[in-house]
Amino acid sequence: MKDRRVILITDGDEYAAKAVQHVAKQIGGRCITQSKGNPSPLSGEELVKLILQTPNDPVLVLFDDCGLQGEGPGEIAMKYVANHERIEVLGVIAVASNSNHKEWTKINVSIDRYGELTSYGVDKYGVPDIEEGRMSGDTVYCIDQLGAPIVVGIGDIGKMNRKDSIEHGSPITTQAVRLILERSESDGGNVER
Repeated sequence: MKDRRVILITDGDEYAAKAVQHVAKQIGGRCITQSKGNPSPLSGEELVKLILQTPNDPVLVLFDDCGLQGEGPGEIAMKYVANHERIEVLGVIAVASNSNHKEWTKINVSIDRYGELTSYGVDKYGVPDIEEGRMSGDTVYCIDQLGAPIVVGIGDIGKMNRKDSIEHGSPITTQAVRLILERSESDGGNVER
């Protein structure tokens, strides 16, 4: 049995941090607030220590590469966390971006800015893209290597032309987290249905 169940989220700016903190409260989980930053300020080792100190889970953790090409600090930390023996990764929320150095990842499903599930990737505004089963972003380079049970693609957290704003309760981010919890069959009854 792993010590903590974790959802990895590939965004770390202020909007994302506020939205993810809100969602964590809604589901009775925790958000590692120190993981916010653009790029991610903490190492994988530091994040694991914080994750294991949380009193309950699921734990939502932010990772961001600030548009750096290749494997940046957010991805290095994400790989460390995902491969740690005491961490169970429930899923990944892959966040779209329009950085100059686009990288892509395979996704199982995306949620567009209207809350509709789609097999296509979405752009940062939450609009379905032309690629089926994959999506572009700036902290997605290593997701395919993680072996996560589900990867959910969404637009820019807390934004998407205000469709995911904190004032509206960040519904798209909430839906993505709940989808991962439902698919994992590990929500422990914390999620309102």
